[in-house]
Amino acid sequence: MFADDHHPPHFHVVTPDHEVLVRLADFEVIAGQIDRRNLDMALAWAGANRERLDHEWKRLNAR
Repeated sequence: MFADDHHPPHFHVVTPDHEVLVRLADFEVIAGQIDRRNLDMALAWAGANRERLDHEWKRLNAR
């Protein structure tokens, strides 16, 4: 997640070979490509940390 980033609220999943942007509202991939295994792991983590992700987006992108 980056400060002053563009909307919609999202987070980045980065591996050595891929990067995707995942929308916070529904965990839909909105850009990029990644293999299913890494995406599944990232989404499992995100699901367990949804409140933290929402809080950090608001903290980093408050204007």
